[in-house]
Amino acid sequence: MSFSSFDSPLFVRDSKRRYQLANADQILEAARRMVDQRMQRGTSFLDPSIARGFFRDKLAGLEREVFVAAFLDTRHRLVHYAELFQGTIDGAEVHPRVIVREALMCNSAAILASHNHPSGNPEPSAADRAVTARLKQALALVDIRLLDHIIVGGNATLSLAERGWV
Repeated sequence: MSFSSFDSPLFVRDSKRRYQLANADQILEAARRMVDQRMQRGTSFLDPSIARGFFRDKLAGLEREVFVAAFLDTRHRLVHYAELFQGTIDGAEVHPRVIVREALMCNSAAILASHNHPSGNPEPSAADRAVTARLKQALALVDIRLLDHIIVGGNATLSLAERGWV
């Protein structure tokens, strides 16, 4: 990703509170902190475009695959967000029981799951579809709904629910 197209340089503060020219990683980290501030507990996820934008902002540009979940209440408001699994450049091992445990601990009624494809291609693999089916089944045993599984590839997102796979 190139930041040479900005009209003016961006700066960050160092540990001594002095401004220094920001590198790409610092800019992305600052952007993720802004997403955290904007999407706090109670944020509504009734509109699918909000979920797509939220996960795109959180996961785009990561160099390895990361699986995350937004845990929601009965009115689909954010209760908790968690980065659950980290993998390599082309995969992450996902364990539904860990997600179910986290959902029960925060008294969640519904979940939005997401992960990124560092390759930039958001098309789901057979493994993506299989883990979605396993997760939906595991959550159903404890009356928690899996609303969607969103794949982020670069700046593009793909909803498995829109494809009828959730």
